[in-house]
Amino acid sequence: MPDRHRIAEAIHQLGIDPVDKRLNVKRMQGDVLDTWRLRVGAWRVIYAKDDKVRVIAIERIGARGDVYK
Repeated sequence: MPDRHRIAEAIHQLGIDPVDKRLNVKRMQGDVLDTWRLRVGAWRVIYAKDDKVRVIAIERIGARGDVYK
């Protein structure tokens, strides 16, 4: 399966259940905002979430080495 399909499926699953233990999700350290990262192979999806209004805002998608810069 191409990477873009795996990333799209992981984002879809994140929207269904953001606390799903099968997703490789960690909170970003040192950020003031509620920023998280979703790992999909060598790719990272950086997103913010607001549990009060149930919104997930994707900020960046990129390769592991580049997305954190």
